[in-house]
Amino acid sequence: MTKTWRWFGPGDKVTLDMMRQIGVEGVVTALHDIPSGEVWPIHRISAAKELIESHGMEWSVVESLPVSEQIKYAGPERDNLIDNYIQSLENLGRCGIKTVCYNFMPVIDWVRTELEHPMPDGTFSLYFNYAKFAFFDIYILEREGAREDFPPEVLAKADELAGTMTESDRQQLIDTIITKTQGFINGPLGSAQGSPVERFRALMKPYEGVSKEQLRENLKYFLEAIMPVCDKWCIDMCIHPDDPPMPVFGMPRICCDAADIRWILDAVPNPHNGLTFCAGSLSSGAHNNVEAMAREFAPRTRFVHLRSCNLLPGGDFVEAPHTAGRVDLVELIRIFSDCPDSLPMRVDHGKTMLGDQAVGYNPGYGFHGRMLALGQVEGMMAAVKREKQLNK
Repeated sequence: MTKTWRWFGPGDKVTLDMMRQIGVEGVVTALHDIPSGEVWPIHRISAAKELIESHGMEWSVVESLPVSEQIKYAGPERDNLIDNYIQSLENLGRCGIKTVCYNFMPVIDWVRTELEHPMPDGTFSLYFNYAKFAFFDIYILEREGAREDFPPEVLAKADELAGTMTESDRQQLIDTIITKTQGFINGPLGSAQGSPVERFRALMKPYEGVSKEQLRENLKYFLEAIMPVCDKWCIDMCIHPDDPPMPVFGMPRICCDAADIRWILDAVPNPHNGLTFCAGSLSSGAHNNVEAMAREFAPRTRFVHLRSCNLLPGGDFVEAPHTAGRVDLVELIRIFSDCPDSLPMRVDHGKTMLGDQAVGYNPGYGFHGRMLALGQVEGMMAAVKREKQLNK
């Protein structure tokens, strides 16, 4: 597998020089300043590609070329936005970039309730507290019908939090769930743009009444429309699993388990309709046997995210060190190293450690934690390679 690293452009505090020095071979990035729905011009793509190549690496994966919300919920501008998407893919193809990671999650990307959860070794990790999430949905977002979506034991804990959460606690939860984890991916959602909660409610409104079946059909419509340009330029589209793999805020999610992934790959059987196999996202769902899923979907996997979670009582989960967690990353490396082409792989989120929290890195994307993870995974890859050589 090709060792890649997510980079958020020239403003990222992790520089291309730093990445090259720790052994990164390929860059995973996007033109983050171009609003969702607008065409990526060739000159901008070329300039970013040349910058990366001048540092001895390649632009391996676009993560991501965002799918506009109107495409997801079939708004009146859907076809125009798909045309823009096709033009962006055409421009990427002309520049020789062949792999695009995207997601089809309504409104919100990955969800965590704590960005610096203290671990026993003094490091910090990303954490999902189900009761805090329920509290946010019921008492801050005040979503109609929210209480019906949680089991009684979680509701009881959320109600307890309602009596103890200070205004500062509430603001921190808003900052974590909406502002920090979404803003660096989807544009600013902070107080400078008005109330982030009000903005979030407005973004959710068009999904009222949209079922899982309708969202699936909207994805199929999108994929069928873009496959001709993918065929022309041999571009692989790699859908990212939902994170966490369950419906959130009353909106459907359609890439949560093996059955969902089968539906997506079967609905549009073109080989350019592929999968980003994110072991971390999938492992945060107790219903997923991640190793079995890797074996099943390896033929259609085009990009791999290697990390793992630990499941905790009450529906909580925490992102685990890359040598621990409920997923056997060595076994995943065995599986994906048998693929005929070298798959781009990134270690994804890492622990916050050694002063990373003071630098201001994007959540989950500190330097030292990911560098440690890359070294650990590189060691696993070397061991698997040696193992295969000895078994020939």
